Amino acid sequence: MLPLERFQAHLEAKGASPHTVKAYLADLRQFEQYLQTRGLSLESATRESIRGWQGVLGVDHKATSRARKLASVKSFFKLMVRAQELPQSPAGKVRSPKLPQPLPKVLPVDEVFAILRAPPDRSVLGLRDRAILELLYGAGLRASELCGLSTDDADLRGRVVRALGKGRKERLVPFNEYAADAIAAYLERRGELLAKVHPAADPSALFLNHRGGRLTPRSVARNLDRYVLQCALARKVSPHALRHSFATHLLAGGADVRSIQELLGHASLSTTQRYTHVGWEQLQKIYDTAHPRA
Repeated sequence: MLPLERFQAHLEAKGASPHTVKAYLADLRQFEQYLQTRGLSLESATRESIRGWQGVLGVDHKATSRARKLASVKSFFKLMVRAQELPQSPAGKVRSPKLPQPLPKVLPVDEVFAILRAPPDRSVLGLRDRAILELLYGAGLRASELCGLSTDDADLRGRVVRALGKGRKERLVPFNEYAADAIAAYLERRGELLAKVHPAADPSALFLNHRGGRLTPRSVARNLDRYVLQCALARKVSPHALRHSFATHLLAGGADVRSIQELLGHASLSTTQRYTHVGWEQLQKIYDTAHPRA
């Protein structure tokens, strides 16, 4: 088995998502092409060649992209060392680029509500999109988690959804009555999307495209763009922005960070703590309420 094939099998055995496997292999093939221009192979790569590759990437790639590509290379060489095909990893002491720490993009509550109301309730696709938006904001799901849902993953009576997150970690997330009603309305007409037999149809998927196949995160983002434009919002809104808004609005409402960490499925509390930033309006409100001279 070739090194990249063995690496792919290793990632899949660890439970990495298909998206992660595809990205890691693409990074390694890109690195392999760079090495070939210098008369090297993956097995003969050096620390200097890895640093040189990172330098070339710095021309067109952001630090986050370079860091991910380096992580792919580090993971590959770690496996090679474990398999005793290399005495040590040439990437072991290559430092990752320093990453910026941007604050999450959060929407005001009124803008979120406007987006949730935007999909029409007369067509099955409109009902589907309304259910999707309500669940993205109501449960704080990632778009990939939402698209991976099957019909038996959502318990409307108990108002809880079973999501498969990063690292194939499963968690149960509650959702609100608005989301439950929206999903129920969509399910009443979901069968229309399966009426025509199509090779790509996936009857088990909760959210279907017009051909009856499983909806993709890219389609979710594209549909959201349309509703944001319809609402005339002067900002770019991604599905992840609804997840950020879910967490920030919970925090503002009194939820503790540990609970939000569980709801979001974050492995590290430090990731969740990005939501503890306090906006000026909230600071002003706290000051007006608490200061004796306010």
